[in-house]
Amino acid sequence: MPRSHGTLRLTMNFTGDKDAYMASVLARYRENLMERTKYHLGYPFNLDFDYGALGQLQHFSINNLGDPFIESNYGVHSRQFEVGVLDWFARLWEIEKNEYWGYITNCGTEGNLHGILVGREAFPNGVLYASRESHYSVFKAARMYRMDCEKVDCLISGEIDCTTVKGAVDHDLDLVIQTLEESGFSEDRFYIHCDGALFGLMMPFVKRAPKVITFKKPIGSVSVSGHKFVGCPMPCGVQITRMEHINALSRNVEYLASRDATIMGSRNGHAPIFLWYTLSRKRYKGFQKEVHKCLRNARYLKDRLHDAGISSMLNELSSTVVFERRLDEEFVRRWQLSCQGNVAHVVVMPSVTIEKLDDFLNDLVGKRSTWYQDGEAHPPCIAADVGSENCACASHK
Repeated sequence: MPRSHGTLRLTMNFTGDKDAYMASVLARYRENLMERTKYHLGYPFNLDFDYGALGQLQHFSINNLGDPFIESNYGVHSRQFEVGVLDWFARLWEIEKNEYWGYITNCGTEGNLHGILVGREAFPNGVLYASRESHYSVFKAARMYRMDCEKVDCLISGEIDCTTVKGAVDHDLDLVIQTLEESGFSEDRFYIHCDGALFGLMMPFVKRAPKVITFKKPIGSVSVSGHKFVGCPMPCGVQITRMEHINALSRNVEYLASRDATIMGSRNGHAPIFLWYTLSRKRYKGFQKEVHKCLRNARYLKDRLHDAGISSMLNELSSTVVFERRLDEEFVRRWQLSCQGNVAHVVVMPSVTIEKLDDFLNDLVGKRSTWYQDGEAHPPCIAADVGSENCACASHK
């Protein structure tokens, strides 16, 4: 596979003052991080955090090997924090402590890999059905596990006919369950994994939002990312499944003197502490306030794009604003936009301010005037992606 031309390398064969060289490398790297963070809008992460109090723990190698609910020979762990975080999510998703099993994953993709693996173990010959616009990790899991996979067509919104590029949320889980039951599939004949990703953690804090993710419905597992809305500084996620499903995966590991049903071996022991710290500080009202801020600012961006005559779409209860993509890779890279086909998107997170959105809009509008000034090129029609009512091309104005 060819490597990106933008890949940078650091040499370790240098002469002179070692400490001075290393200090200069780190200083330049910090400056680069500050600059790239300033122009980051296409992928979700939340920088609205202060973890200074946790600096005292960076001197320890904390590793949560194995099952978080079972002690092992490895004593430098943070299982008590991990279980505390899992209990918090269990309450959020309405499942009793003695009815669930879960763990803090190394990323959101691992949650999907684990949830789909549990489903495959329950139904070894089952077929994986997923929205055509599901996160790519779902289809990665199908390839890894050699599962038959059927991609289900989507509505314009991205929902099942549901969901990563357009920020759609599959509200109609009840309809999916009803369809399965009407087709003769009782609850012991299907397994539903819910990829909560970003919005699975935001929606519970919106009063007018329907309760989609709850274990009171016949779902098998739920996963969300911990480094997106919550704001953990390192990639991580949360995966919760029903206790009854996990026995097929759990194995005794003599090396650990414990049992293990996770996918990875070593797991970041600092991540659960960061998650616990944020959940404890912000609590329900803090997250509710941040969600409302995201939705409000996303609506602001959508309205400003519309006023500028730029095709755009914002799904209800979403903070992902989809708009027309121009094949200007310099602009895409500058703002680190996520693109697919004719559209790009901005994910409005708690740390994304109105000022930052205004800077982006001014840059976009200014560049756009040069893209089409010769009259030969025209704004693309993206009605197929956002609907004719949201398309501002010459044919749909």
